[in-house]
Amino acid sequence: MSTNPRLAAARALAAVLAGRASLGSSLPTQLENVEPRDRGLVQELAFGAARWQPRLSTLAAHLLQKPFKAGDRDVEALLLVGLYQLLYTRIPPHAAIGETVGCADKLKKPWAKGLLNAVLRRAQRESETLLAEVDKDPAARLAHPRWLQKALKKSWPEQFEAICAANNAHPPMTLRVNRRHGSRDAYLEELNRVGFEATACQFSRDGIQLLQPCDVRELPGFAEGRVSVQDEAAQLAADLLELAPNQRVLDACCAPGGKTCHLMEAEPALAGVVAVDLEESRLVRVRENLARLQLDAQLFAADARDTAKWWDGKPFQRILLDAPCSATGVIRRHPDIKLTRTAEDIEALAQLQGELLDALWATLEVGGVMVYATCSVMPRENSEQIAAFLGRTPGARELDLPGPWGSKQPHGRQLFPREGGHDGFYYAKLMKISAK
Repeated sequence: MSTNPRLAAARALAAVLAGRASLGSSLPTQLENVEPRDRGLVQELAFGAARWQPRLSTLAAHLLQKPFKAGDRDVEALLLVGLYQLLYTRIPPHAAIGETVGCADKLKKPWAKGLLNAVLRRAQRESETLLAEVDKDPAARLAHPRWLQKALKKSWPEQFEAICAANNAHPPMTLRVNRRHGSRDAYLEELNRVGFEATACQFSRDGIQLLQPCDVRELPGFAEGRVSVQDEAAQLAADLLELAPNQRVLDACCAPGGKTCHLMEAEPALAGVVAVDLEESRLVRVRENLARLQLDAQLFAADARDTAKWWDGKPFQRILLDAPCSATGVIRRHPDIKLTRTAEDIEALAQLQGELLDALWATLEVGGVMVYATCSVMPRENSEQIAAFLGRTPGARELDLPGPWGSKQPHGRQLFPREGGHDGFYYAKLMKISAK
């Protein structure tokens, strides 16, 4: 028997609230248990409730006499799913309330039924008054956890409201045309001919944005490797490397492999590409992408910092370090980041990024170039990270990034997430001028 889509969404969300999983790992299991026609609804409810959780949870706190116990994350998640339907979807209120309350039977918590019914009905009746009170708190109004709302406001006082709005919006579907198979403009014409509404991206020479997302299998030539899905900001990495024939290139922290593939599409005559990521499981997607695009790279499952485990001692002319980061630039694609990330994570990640920079710098040839990238909007991981690296590395010189994309920083350029546009991303470009 199939699971009610609201229950499936709540179970996926409950695992995130309990700190046991991300939506990326908890949702697939739940989707297996629902009817195929309901899978879109499950995703919409789970992602939507996660996206708006800071606001929905503040509203719930106004409606509840006491907070939920840790053992009742499932009821809490079901309530958030119910509130999300009432406030952010076109689902009729009677259906949203009735179906959500009905799921309580499956939780084997009979008391939850009356609680959910009372709270959701009051939310329906008094939402305007309640939300006016809730939204006095900027963290609730902007639907960002307080630590993140404060950090964004401190770092980007002029942009932070726009950043939050972009984080709360649905991301567009962006394609990367494979240069080996033809031009972006020719593929764009083909898309328009077969009924896709699409436009050329502003900053990426290979990028196309679809007006409406679609199943990749519907895209002309997807199976043959003519096109891939990749955000515009991520597409900038390949050209920043200034690739040339016979270069040996390292892609560190390469999963899921979009940039690995793009740099080989951009320069077919590379001497070789080495791609490293921490776990073999993360390389599965990289292998799939390489196979579809008929590309070949040398893959290593290893800690990139431990160069003795994977490096053969031959220097690289180009290195892309797409460093592990807080992912605060891609919250719109992974809204559960709001629930799982903490302020303490930033410092730990900054430490790791610094160690990666130092270790990989030793593998770069004198005269070679490293591009440092993150999908973060936190200066501690970006401009400040590069400042610290330059301060301790006399042989490193920063190269200018003229844009026109992004915002120039003391070091590198910062792209903010844009509604209807690219993700949040950061780039800095470094040249090795001596072995010191």
